[in-house]
Amino acid sequence: MTDTALPAAIDSHTLLVAAVIVHDQVNEQVLLLQRASGAKFAPLHWDLPVGKAEKGEAITTTAARELLEETGLTVETDDLRIAGIIHGSWGVEAPNGFLTVVFVAKRWTGTPVNAEPHKHQQVSWHSTTSIPTEFVYTTRAALNNYVHNELSVFTDGF
Repeated sequence: MTDTALPAAIDSHTLLVAAVIVHDQVNEQVLLLQRASGAKFAPLHWDLPVGKAEKGEAITTTAARELLEETGLTVETDDLRIAGIIHGSWGVEAPNGFLTVVFVAKRWTGTPVNAEPHKHQQVSWHSTTSIPTEFVYTTRAALNNYVHNELSVFTDGF
């Protein structure tokens, strides 16, 4: 075995994405973002904190970074647990679509803020029994499965 990475297989590229369900178990709430009216994808729809991995970045690092960038919350990567996986074939310029690893964070530090007001209309807590209907449907499916204690792999467009 060698420590040298193999060259990228460009023809099989899949965009790697991380999403985070921030779950306040005491109040049975989750933290959601509402996309801005000018968003190029799903304007004014609710979503989880979510974003693309940077080159060479571990997916847990992506999740923690995106959560901080979007909400101001800090989470330790060791505190993230997998809540689901989404593999979609639409909406991105990658031959094999996108793969989103959905994590749950039950511990964090900070107070949520709309840290990217140019991307999000608002950031707010929502009851786990009352998730908004205008929601990006792939992440909504992952969130609903998590709330119902189901680990899921959700595919769309294949």
